[in-house]
Amino acid sequence: MTTENKTVLKLAKVQDARLKDKNVLMRVDYNVPIKDGVIKDDTRIRETLKTLKLLLEGNNRVVLMAHMGRPKGQPVEKYSLKPVAAKLEELAGAKVHFAPDCVGPEADKVVAAAKKGEIVLLENLRFHAQEEKNDDAFAKQLAKHGEFFVQEAFGALHRAHASTAAIAAHLPGAIGFLVQKELEYLDKAMVSPVRPFLAIIGGAKVADKLSVLYSLIEKVDTLIIGGGMAYTFLAAQNTNIGGSLLEADKVEEAKNIILKAHRNNVELLLPADHRVVQEIKPDAKVDVTQAMAVPDGWIGVDIGPRTELLFADKIKGAKTIFWNGPVGIFETPAFASGSVTVANTMAQATRAGSTTILGGGDTLSVLKTAKVKSENISHCSTGGGASLEFVEGKQLPGLVALSQK
Repeated sequence: MTTENKTVLKLAKVQDARLKDKNVLMRVDYNVPIKDGVIKDDTRIRETLKTLKLLLEGNNRVVLMAHMGRPKGQPVEKYSLKPVAAKLEELAGAKVHFAPDCVGPEADKVVAAAKKGEIVLLENLRFHAQEEKNDDAFAKQLAKHGEFFVQEAFGALHRAHASTAAIAAHLPGAIGFLVQKELEYLDKAMVSPVRPFLAIIGGAKVADKLSVLYSLIEKVDTLIIGGGMAYTFLAAQNTNIGGSLLEADKVEEAKNIILKAHRNNVELLLPADHRVVQEIKPDAKVDVTQAMAVPDGWIGVDIGPRTELLFADKIKGAKTIFWNGPVGIFETPAFASGSVTVANTMAQATRAGSTTILGGGDTLSVLKTAKVKSENISHCSTGGGASLEFVEGKQLPGLVALSQK
């Protein structure tokens, strides 16, 4: 059993607190994509509704804390949570009051005016520099809004911030249903997966996923590496990669991971062919290589058709699958085929009875591109960074703070 798992087992759950007629302060992750005032993906909001429903049924006044973007400790209009309040009211079917600040007289006034059975959404925590500094005095100000604290922001648990870590010292607390679900799926996959266990790791850089790769090598039966990071691994095997993305300073690390996989009897798969262009632009002419090597003058932008079939076959044969990171530059339609194939095959594997887990971040965006509904995957993590740190075996500050209560 991992250290992280032991920490999880110490955490109180919101349903066991039996909260009635209380002021409940809840940390949520509503850092959702907004364009022209319209929320483009409300998944993170919808994932909190089960906990909100429980609290509202108990006639509690629920005060929500959240962040948006990186305003660097100053109010920035484009990072306001105001558009989220309207969407939340629509989804929750309850009155939502929006406070123009998260602490101080204006916030206090809005919270006081809300009735039991209603919701208050506080303005962006990160409009105050004290939030990211894990300032205890700031946490104490936030704590005045509640009698009990519920942690429901899985995507922020890896941050030692005032609203995730310091806050736990000022109120009794518990984790909500979203956090419980995240931990249950990730913990089972990393501690006692049904085998064969397959991990697919993509994205641009090896540097971003190094610790995850080393951790997974100890756990999986098969490791697939795609995306831009695959070219550093190919270079480590002396395969020509043309003008494809290369992290020269990570070639030795890639060699170490390949060697460790061999020693652990883990099957490590890299792209067998590639979709390539001479210039990365939406209307670029796309060619397909006949082998692993990328010719000089060409840039790999996606896995090739043969690799799609290879990866799909491996996914279909696995019983537990963890996927983080696209296997191509999926934002451009001409370079999205590989990632779309992986997403669709993951959905097929789910229907066939496999446990499929998406590790958040850009991987969730791939689902949208592939027109695969999130309910067709066993679990879609709402926190890319937090899920990766959990997989690495790191302690998440937001959990440690609550477990010490």
